[in-house]
Amino acid sequence: MGVRHGRSAATAYALLAFATLLWAGNAVASKVAVGLVSPQALVALRWSIALTAIALLAGRETWAHRRALLAHWPLILLMGGFGYTGFNALAYEAGALTSAVNLSLIEGTIPVLVLLLNFLVRGVAVRGGQFLGAAITLAGVVLVASHGDLARLRALDVNRGDLLVLLACLFYAGYTVALPLRPAVPALAFFAAMAVAAWATSLPLLAGEWAAGRILWPGAAGWALIAFTALGPSLVAQLAYMRGVETIGPNRAGLFNNLVPAFGAILAVGLVGEPFGLVEASALALVLGGIAVAELSGRRKLG
Repeated sequence: MGVRHGRSAATAYALLAFATLLWAGNAVASKVAVGLVSPQALVALRWSIALTAIALLAGRETWAHRRALLAHWPLILLMGGFGYTGFNALAYEAGALTSAVNLSLIEGTIPVLVLLLNFLVRGVAVRGGQFLGAAITLAGVVLVASHGDLARLRALDVNRGDLLVLLACLFYAGYTVALPLRPAVPALAFFAAMAVAAWATSLPLLAGEWAAGRILWPGAAGWALIAFTALGPSLVAQLAYMRGVETIGPNRAGLFNNLVPAFGAILAVGLVGEPFGLVEASALALVLGGIAVAELSGRRKLG
């Protein structure tokens, strides 16, 4: 039993790490998208492509489970609307206001918020080690959000893009906590329903962007970027993440979002050429230290 559990956990770790690598790519994509496609057009078009792909993969399976899905439609709409559409809509808006490194590092707040929401909503206890890991992670996020100058926090002089990312992280933390409540249907069928919800909730945002005269339709480079976000972060990563949550639970799975800063920093420096100095390196060390401390605590609880 112990060997089987160990293999299942190892598989979950690999899936969660791969998902966070793709999401780190999504954080960098939010920066690359500036000038190629407007934020809400990117959200709506990526979910249009993702929905088409999932319909081809799991259309029959989803239809077979339509009764169970419809019975949970309010929950699915909220999860897709906030966890998928809301998160990306805010992150892409932030892409024009802050750096890809900051976007990636601030997403390290997701595990902290998952622990807090799981405690407030479901009464799941937070172990001392998990609390310490969350605190270390949060210290790293505070460091990068203040750019090493804590006086900026006291004066509330924080980049608006950083604040948008923080709000996006709250949306995704709520989605993570709600995942165990999903209907007992295959992962592909559930994701298909979520993709419908994400696509539907993206349309009003697209309409608002168009009405405000801010819409920018993509050219060839923009379409390539949209295809990546649709098939990588939207499709493959979400399925891998859901499977990881099923295997080791939301508290422990949520901590793997701390890998987004590590992958994101590497991708931002390598692909976008963003600076990576002492402040960013220190913040990265803190968020990675946080995941190590909290995950070790979670494993001891299972043992």
